[in-house]
Amino acid sequence: MIDGKVMVTGGAGYIGSHAVLALCDAGYQVVVIDNLVTGFDWAVDSRATLVEMAVEDSRVAEVIREHRVRAVMHFAGSVVVPESVSDPLKYYRNNAAASRSLIESAVAGGVPHFIFSSTAATYGTPDRVPIAEGDPTVPINPYGMSKLMTEAMLRDVAAAHPMNYAALRYFNVAGADPQARSGQSTVGATHLIKIAVEAATGKRDAVGVYGTDFDTPDGTGVRDYIHVSDLAAAHVAALELLVAEPAKSHTLNAGYGRGFSVLEVLDAVDRVTNRTIERRLEGRRAGDPAMLVADNAAILATLDWRPERDDLDGIVRDALAWERKLAEMGR
Repeated sequence: MIDGKVMVTGGAGYIGSHAVLALCDAGYQVVVIDNLVTGFDWAVDSRATLVEMAVEDSRVAEVIREHRVRAVMHFAGSVVVPESVSDPLKYYRNNAAASRSLIESAVAGGVPHFIFSSTAATYGTPDRVPIAEGDPTVPINPYGMSKLMTEAMLRDVAAAHPMNYAALRYFNVAGADPQARSGQSTVGATHLIKIAVEAATGKRDAVGVYGTDFDTPDGTGVRDYIHVSDLAAAHVAALELLVAEPAKSHTLNAGYGRGFSVLEVLDAVDRVTNRTIERRLEGRRAGDPAMLVADNAAILATLDWRPERDDLDGIVRDALAWERKLAEMGR
C-alpha cells in the first residue's frame, strides 16, 4: 500500500474504470482524471474522486499535490488503429504529447511510481508468435508508435528522476466486470467482442470480418484476448511490485499466451447466445497484422498475478451481461 492516492487517468473509460474498481476493492484511495470526451462519469466507482480535466492540463500538477498522489496509472488516450492511420496527428497529440505533459506533472509532483497502458501494437508485424518483450518493436501504425514513444519517455525519465514505472503491453482486452459494475460502453466501439454482443442483442445487423486472406489457419486475424478484470488485477500487482522494488522498472506483455481467430470468436458468441450472428466479409483494414499472441512468461514470473478468467466463452458471457445491462439502463 502507498501513503497517498493513486491517480487513474482515463478512469471513466473502459479499462480505466475496471482499474479503479480493482484499486478500490484492494483498499487504495483513488482520484480519477478524465475529460469525459469518450468516458462516462457514471462509470467511475463512487469510492473514487472524479476530476474532469484533460491529462495535458497544467492543473494536473495541482491535483497531484492536493490529493497527495503517489502513483499514476495512465489509461487516457486514443485507441482505434485504423483511425490512427487516417489521422496520425490526433494520436501523436492525444497519446504521445499528452503523455509527455502528464509525466512532467508527475515529476513536478514527486510521484515515485507510474504505470502505463501500452499495447502489443508496439511490435508491429512480429517475426514470430508468440511475441516476447525482447522482440523487435517496429510499429506499423501511428497508434503503436505513439505508445512506443511514451515507453521511451518513461525509460528516460526514470533514469533521470526518482521514479520507476511499469509499461504493460496489452493484447486484446475484452469482457466486463463479472459483477456488472462496468464494461465497454463506448458508442461505435471497434472491439470485436463488443461489436459481436451488440449484434447478438440487436444493436447491430451484422459483424464485419475484416480480412479473410491472412496467413492464419482460417484466414482471419488471430488475437490474444485478455479479460479486462484480469488486466485490472495485473495493474494492481504491478503497482505493488513498483512500491516493493523502487529501483526497478518493467515492460511486460499482458495476455494469456494463446490466440483465437475472428471466426473462432464469433463462433463463441454464437455458442453463448444460442443464435447465429450474420458475418459480413470485408477487406483488410490498414495497420492490422495477421497474428498478435503474447509470450506471457515474463509477467507470470515478475508479478504476483495469475489469470483467473482465461476462458473465451466466459469473456463473452461477461460482455453479453454488460450489454444487456446497458440496454436496461437505456444506454
